Amino acid sequence: MTTLGAGDLHLTEELVDALNGFLADRDDTALEVVLNRVPKPVRMATQQYLKEKCPPVLGAFTGFGPIDVVRPAVYFRDIDDELEEYLEGAYMIGLGIRMSNERDSEGDVEWVMQLLSDEVSVPASAEPRTWELPAEAKLLQTWTSKQRTGPVGPVRGALNVAEEASGQGRWVRIHTLLHSDRDVDFEGNGTSEFVVDVFDAPIPLQRLEG
Repeated sequence: MTTLGAGDLHLTEELVDALNGFLADRDDTALEVVLNRVPKPVRMATQQYLKEKCPPVLGAFTGFGPIDVVRPAVYFRDIDDELEEYLEGAYMIGLGIRMSNERDSEGDVEWVMQLLSDEVSVPASAEPRTWELPAEAKLLQTWTSKQRTGPVGPVRGALNVAEEASGQGRWVRIHTLLHSDRDVDFEGNGTSEFVVDVFDAPIPLQRLEG
Protein backbone atom coordinates (compact mmCIF):
# COMPACT_ATOMS: atom_id res chain seq x y z
CA MET A 1 0.00 0.00 0.00
CA THR A 2 2.74 2.48 1.01
CA THR A 3 6.19 2.67 2.60
CA LEU A 4 7.37 4.74 5.54
CA GLY A 5 10.82 6.28 5.28
CA ALA A 6 13.60 5.69 7.78
CA GLY A 7 12.73 8.87 9.63
CA ASP A 8 9.11 7.82 10.15
CA LEU A 9 9.47 4.15 11.10
CA HIS A 10 8.55 4.99 14.68
CA LEU A 11 4.99 5.67 13.43
CA THR A 12 4.56 2.18 11.94
CA GLU A 13 2.92 0.51 14.92
CA GLU A 14 0.67 3.50 15.56
CA LEU A 15 -0.43 3.62 11.91
CA VAL A 16 -1.14 -0.12 11.80
CA ASP A 17 -3.17 0.06 15.03
CA ALA A 18 -5.17 3.02 13.72
CA LEU A 19 -5.88 1.23 10.43
CA ASN A 20 -7.01 -1.90 12.25
CA GLY A 21 -9.25 0.19 14.49
CA PHE A 22 -10.79 1.94 11.51
CA LEU A 23 -11.49 -1.34 9.72
CA ALA A 24 -13.10 -2.73 12.87
CA ASP A 25 -15.52 0.10 13.64
CA ARG A 26 -15.12 2.66 10.80
CA ASP A 27 -14.23 5.39 13.31
CA ASP A 28 -11.49 7.41 11.62
CA THR A 29 -10.68 9.69 14.57
CA ALA A 30 -7.44 7.94 15.59
CA LEU A 31 -6.50 7.29 11.97
CA GLU A 32 -6.78 10.97 11.05
CA VAL A 33 -4.44 11.88 13.91
CA VAL A 34 -1.77 9.52 12.60
CA LEU A 35 -2.25 10.48 8.95
CA ASN A 36 -1.70 14.12 9.86
CA ARG A 37 1.76 13.16 11.17
CA VAL A 38 3.02 10.99 8.30
CA PRO A 39 4.47 12.35 5.03
CA LYS A 40 1.95 13.54 2.48
CA PRO A 41 2.63 10.69 -0.05
CA VAL A 42 1.95 8.13 2.70
CA ARG A 43 -1.24 9.92 3.72
CA MET A 44 -2.49 10.14 0.13
CA ALA A 45 -1.65 6.49 -0.62
CA THR A 46 -3.44 5.34 2.53
CA GLN A 47 -6.55 7.40 1.80
CA GLN A 48 -6.66 6.19 -1.81
CA TYR A 49 -6.33 2.57 -0.72
CA LEU A 50 -9.12 2.89 1.82
CA LYS A 51 -11.34 4.60 -0.73
CA GLU A 52 -10.84 1.83 -3.31
CA LYS A 53 -10.54 -1.27 -1.14
CA CYS A 54 -12.46 -0.46 2.03
CA PRO A 55 -15.62 1.44 1.11
CA PRO A 56 -18.15 2.13 3.87
CA VAL A 57 -20.62 -0.65 4.52
CA LEU A 58 -23.96 0.21 2.96
CA GLY A 59 -26.73 0.93 5.37
CA ALA A 60 -29.52 3.47 5.51
CA PHE A 61 -27.26 5.69 3.41
CA THR A 62 -25.24 4.79 0.34
CA GLY A 63 -21.48 4.37 0.20
CA PHE A 64 -20.99 8.14 0.34
CA GLY A 65 -21.31 8.00 4.15
CA PRO A 66 -21.03 7.09 6.92
CA ILE A 67 -22.57 9.78 9.06
CA ASP A 68 -23.46 9.55 12.75
CA VAL A 69 -27.04 9.87 13.99
CA VAL A 70 -27.15 12.60 16.66
CA ARG A 71 -30.92 12.58 17.29
CA PRO A 72 -32.48 9.15 16.62
CA ALA A 73 -36.13 10.08 16.13
CA VAL A 74 -38.38 13.09 16.65
CA TYR A 75 -42.10 12.71 15.90
CA PHE A 76 -44.44 15.33 14.50
CA ARG A 77 -48.15 14.86 13.97
CA ASP A 78 -48.52 17.44 11.20
CA ILE A 79 -46.47 19.49 8.78
CA ASP A 80 -46.96 22.76 10.61
CA ASP A 81 -44.98 25.78 11.80
CA GLU A 82 -43.37 23.79 14.61
CA LEU A 83 -42.03 21.12 12.26
CA GLU A 84 -40.88 23.73 9.75
CA GLU A 85 -39.01 25.71 12.43
CA TYR A 86 -37.36 22.55 13.72
CA LEU A 87 -36.31 21.53 10.22
CA GLU A 88 -35.11 25.03 9.37
CA GLY A 89 -33.01 25.20 12.53
CA ALA A 90 -31.33 21.85 11.88
CA TYR A 91 -30.68 22.82 8.27
CA MET A 92 -29.20 26.20 9.16
CA ILE A 93 -26.57 24.70 11.49
CA GLY A 94 -25.54 22.11 8.90
CA LEU A 95 -26.99 18.93 10.35
CA GLY A 96 -27.97 16.16 7.99
CA ILE A 97 -31.71 15.47 7.87
CA ARG A 98 -33.87 12.54 6.91
CA MET A 99 -37.59 12.36 7.44
CA SER A 100 -40.36 9.95 6.53
CA ASN A 101 -44.10 9.67 6.95
CA GLU A 102 -45.53 6.64 8.66
CA ARG A 103 -48.70 5.43 10.33
CA ASP A 104 -48.87 4.73 14.01
CA SER A 105 -50.66 1.80 15.60
CA GLU A 106 -53.99 3.62 15.30
CA GLY A 107 -53.46 4.42 11.62
CA ASP A 108 -52.75 8.14 12.06
CA VAL A 109 -50.02 9.70 9.94
CA GLU A 110 -46.87 10.93 11.69
CA TRP A 111 -43.64 12.46 10.44
CA VAL A 112 -40.46 10.98 11.88
CA MET A 113 -37.22 12.93 11.65
CA GLN A 114 -33.63 11.93 12.32
CA LEU A 115 -30.78 14.42 12.62
CA LEU A 116 -27.27 13.48 11.52
CA SER A 117 -23.88 14.90 12.41
CA ASP A 118 -23.33 16.20 8.89
CA GLU A 119 -24.74 16.15 5.38
CA VAL A 120 -23.50 13.33 3.18
CA SER A 121 -21.45 14.58 0.23
CA VAL A 122 -21.96 13.17 -3.25
CA PRO A 123 -19.75 13.85 -6.29
CA ALA A 124 -20.88 16.14 -9.08
CA SER A 125 -21.85 13.37 -11.50
CA ALA A 126 -23.83 11.34 -8.96
CA GLU A 127 -27.58 11.44 -8.72
CA PRO A 128 -28.84 13.65 -5.88
CA ARG A 129 -29.60 10.90 -3.40
CA THR A 130 -27.81 9.38 -0.42
CA TRP A 131 -30.71 7.45 1.10
CA GLU A 132 -30.85 4.11 -0.66
CA LEU A 133 -34.04 3.36 -2.55
CA PRO A 134 -36.08 0.52 -1.05
CA ALA A 135 -36.39 -2.64 -3.09
CA GLU A 136 -40.01 -3.16 -2.14
CA ALA A 137 -41.44 0.14 -3.42
CA LYS A 138 -41.47 1.79 -6.83
CA LEU A 139 -40.15 5.34 -7.04
CA LEU A 140 -42.86 7.59 -8.41
CA GLN A 141 -41.23 11.03 -8.23
CA THR A 142 -38.05 12.71 -7.03
CA TRP A 143 -37.99 16.42 -6.26
CA THR A 144 -34.90 18.42 -5.31
CA SER A 145 -34.65 21.93 -3.98
CA LYS A 146 -32.91 22.95 -7.21
CA GLN A 147 -36.33 22.64 -8.84
CA ARG A 148 -38.05 25.17 -6.62
CA THR A 149 -39.37 28.36 -8.19
CA GLY A 150 -40.42 31.69 -6.78
CA PRO A 151 -39.80 32.94 -3.24
CA VAL A 152 -40.32 29.57 -1.52
CA GLY A 153 -37.15 28.40 0.26
CA PRO A 154 -35.78 24.84 0.21
CA VAL A 155 -37.37 23.80 3.50
CA ARG A 156 -40.87 25.00 2.65
CA GLY A 157 -40.52 23.72 -0.92
CA ALA A 158 -39.66 20.23 0.30
CA LEU A 159 -42.47 20.25 2.85
CA ASN A 160 -45.03 21.37 0.25
CA VAL A 161 -44.14 18.44 -2.01
CA ALA A 162 -44.13 16.00 0.91
CA GLU A 163 -47.43 17.22 2.31
CA GLU A 164 -49.22 16.96 -1.02
CA ALA A 165 -47.96 13.42 -1.68
CA SER A 166 -48.71 12.28 1.87
CA GLY A 167 -52.22 13.70 1.54
CA GLN A 168 -52.67 11.31 -1.38
CA GLY A 169 -51.68 8.42 0.87
CA ARG A 170 -48.20 7.92 -0.58
CA TRP A 171 -45.01 7.05 1.22
CA VAL A 172 -42.61 10.02 1.29
CA ARG A 173 -38.99 10.36 2.35
CA ILE A 174 -36.99 13.60 2.65
CA HIS A 175 -33.25 13.95 3.12
CA THR A 176 -30.48 16.48 2.64
CA LEU A 177 -27.09 16.14 0.98
CA LEU A 178 -24.12 18.19 -0.14
CA HIS A 179 -23.74 18.01 -3.91
CA SER A 180 -20.06 18.57 -4.70
CA ASP A 181 -18.85 20.42 -7.78
CA ARG A 182 -16.14 17.80 -8.32
CA ASP A 183 -15.92 14.06 -8.81
CA VAL A 184 -12.67 13.46 -6.93
CA ASP A 185 -12.39 13.13 -3.14
CA PHE A 186 -15.55 15.21 -2.59
CA GLU A 187 -13.46 18.35 -2.24
CA GLY A 188 -14.20 21.84 -3.50
CA ASN A 189 -17.46 23.71 -3.28
CA GLY A 190 -20.79 22.04 -2.73
CA THR A 191 -24.48 22.89 -2.82
CA SER A 192 -26.75 21.78 -0.01
CA GLU A 193 -29.93 20.24 -1.40
CA PHE A 194 -33.20 18.81 -0.14
CA VAL A 195 -34.36 15.64 -1.86
CA VAL A 196 -37.94 14.38 -1.66
CA ASP A 197 -38.68 10.85 -2.87
CA VAL A 198 -42.31 9.90 -3.41
CA PHE A 199 -43.10 6.20 -3.75
CA ASP A 200 -45.97 4.42 -5.42
CA ALA A 201 -46.71 2.73 -2.12
CA PRO A 202 -49.01 3.40 0.83
CA ILE A 203 -47.68 5.10 3.96
CA PRO A 204 -46.00 2.32 5.94
CA LEU A 205 -46.02 1.46 9.61
CA GLN A 206 -42.89 2.51 11.55
CA ARG A 207 -40.82 2.82 8.40
CA LEU A 208 -37.85 5.00 9.41
CA GLU A 209 -34.89 2.98 10.66
CA GLY A 210 -31.82 3.99 12.66
